[in-house]
Amino acid sequence: MKIVVIEPLAVEEKRFLEIARAAVGQEHEIVCYDTRTTDVKELGERGKDADIIALGNLPFPREVLEQCENLKMLAVAFTGLDHVDLAYCEERGIKVQNCAGYATTAVAELTFGLMLDVYRNILPCDEAARAGGTKDGLVGFELEGKTIGVVGTGAIGARVIELAKAFRMNVLAYNRTPGKVKDVDYVALEELLEKSDIVSLHVPLTPETKGFIGEKELALMKPSAILINTARGPVADTKALADALQSGKIAGAGIDVFDAEPPLDPADPLLHTPHTVVTPHVAFATKESMIKRAIIEFDNIAAFIGERK
Repeated sequence: MKIVVIEPLAVEEKRFLEIARAAVGQEHEIVCYDTRTTDVKELGERGKDADIIALGNLPFPREVLEQCENLKMLAVAFTGLDHVDLAYCEERGIKVQNCAGYATTAVAELTFGLMLDVYRNILPCDEAARAGGTKDGLVGFELEGKTIGVVGTGAIGARVIELAKAFRMNVLAYNRTPGKVKDVDYVALEELLEKSDIVSLHVPLTPETKGFIGEKELALMKPSAILINTARGPVADTKALADALQSGKIAGAGIDVFDAEPPLDPADPLLHTPHTVVTPHVAFATKESMIKRAIIEFDNIAAFIGERK
């Protein structure tokens, strides 16, 4: 089979090919592209002869898939699948496989990095220290004893809960289906929002979760509360969140995900809100997670090839 890695997947090529060959052997052709493009024609050219295409979070619409006439599998080196035209893949019988679990630790750790940054004013403290300033106006808060509300308790949410307990935080949880994390108080979303000092989002983006946290939900939060979003940008209504931050309805936010992928439009309202720390969709990306992802990716590909023998 011809396997096309259609965009770079953040692992040095020699190491990447070692991982790939260990999984699928030597008999399959592997082509790796070292540049990322969103040009539909170029992507179609890259994938036109591929039996299997590996990609990360590159948008992969119907217009590209239609050009990939031999395609049998999309191996998505990402947790979410909202950037792929799944309906068309189902229509064509193209198997779509994600890489669940590779970024659990990475995302959970950045979640706490954002919390600490907002709570302890780390960025303003850095600026003050470099400018010869002091701690005046920059005294923050401790996580210990605060209540964190974890919205979504899959693998990442469960890891966030584990870390929260290590920080001696109180934990409330909400899951759209019955929650499975032990020794955690599952409550209604409204109760979680009303009682939490920190609300952390860990749900996938689906038609049901788009705008899941909007004006009504933000109005339930404490004025002293902060929101952390390392899930997907559209899970929280951008305008409603920006308005809540600007008006002081909530105290701050840590945001890694937006309505569009970085580079961001300079006019994005979340770039201009007070007490907001933003990162360019980097929560999943560590040296360790990229290696884990490559291993899972090619294990998935090897399993698919095995199924077709």
